[in-house]
Amino acid sequence: MDKKHTAIIVVDMLNDFVTGALTCQRALDTIAPTKRLLEEARKHHIPVIFSNDAHIKGIDHELKLWGDHAIAGTKGAEVIPELEVKSTDYIVPKRRYSGFFHTDLDLLLKELNIDSLIMTGLHTHMCVRHTSADAYQLGYEVNVCKDCTNSFTKEDYEYGLKYLKDVYGANIYSVDELVDWMNK
Repeated sequence: MDKKHTAIIVVDMLNDFVTGALTCQRALDTIAPTKRLLEEARKHHIPVIFSNDAHIKGIDHELKLWGDHAIAGTKGAEVIPELEVKSTDYIVPKRRYSGFFHTDLDLLLKELNIDSLIMTGLHTHMCVRHTSADAYQLGYEVNVCKDCTNSFTKEDYEYGLKYLKDVYGANIYSVDELVDWMNK
């Protein structure tokens, strides 16, 4: 990874996923390491991009499966306050699992001259996985911070990480390893 060409993608660290409609208790474990990673990235001018569910009530396909959650314009669709979105960060709303599907994420990354991503957020076996799949298909290097991702269950979390590594060649790092890399 080259710091000048790397961005951090934060997937669905939203009120509805952490404490709301689709609460993931295990997400609480990711807050402190994610905050640390984002603060360090900002110091080094590494772009922080929030890929957030922003559903249209009564229309979006996912709502049929998961019920109402992260409805655009509601508190539930906002990034958790602990991660303190900054004016230098980017927010890319999404209506499907992948942060790339019918969004301008790829365009933004190209304009930022990014070719390597550090994936964080929820859920390693769903939205992080599908965003990583599209990143891989589009030619981005996929890296995952294992301390900054999680899923509803330990099994889903571990399955997700294994899948990302085995299928997309994702590099799996700890937050300590990534902070050390940023400070080299």
